Amino acid sequence: MHETWIVYGLVGALAIALLVAAFTDLRRRQIDNWLNATVALGAPLFWWASGLSLWPGVALQLALAVGTFAVLAGLFALRAMGGGDVKLLTALALWLPVVLFLRLLLIMALAGGLLTIVLGMWHVTRRRKNRLQIPYGVAIAGAGLWILASTDWTHAHPLLG
Repeated sequence: MHETWIVYGLVGALAIALLVAAFTDLRRRQIDNWLNATVALGAPLFWWASGLSLWPGVALQLALAVGTFAVLAGLFALRAMGGGDVKLLTALALWLPVVLFLRLLLIMALAGGLLTIVLGMWHVTRRRKNRLQIPYGVAIAGAGLWILASTDWTHAHPLLG
């Protein structure tokens, strides 16, 4: 670990970005491209600060992000997922090792299911006739914050000695 304080600062900045994503998705049902780009562009700084090697460390993070984007772009094409959600999860894949990313997906799915039930009940009680829109960025951000808070970032990456 090159600079622990830089790692924690970057993780803190990522947490703030996730809060902004949740808020904007709740408010406007949109996660802005500038926010997703900021999250993605912060990853190389995180790799450097945490001492991640180019091979296989950075290569695995890039492969995880490419795989994530490929799968989620398919879901976007099927209209099962929003574009901002796809980009946010792809950007998060640059930050988290595979095990933590899979944990994030599990927590996100559980939170998203609960969010869907709650909003669906609200939608029915209000007798809304328009299509129910789920701000899934809230579930993504909540899962991301859970992972960030529950991880010891001095030993977070399994590829670091």
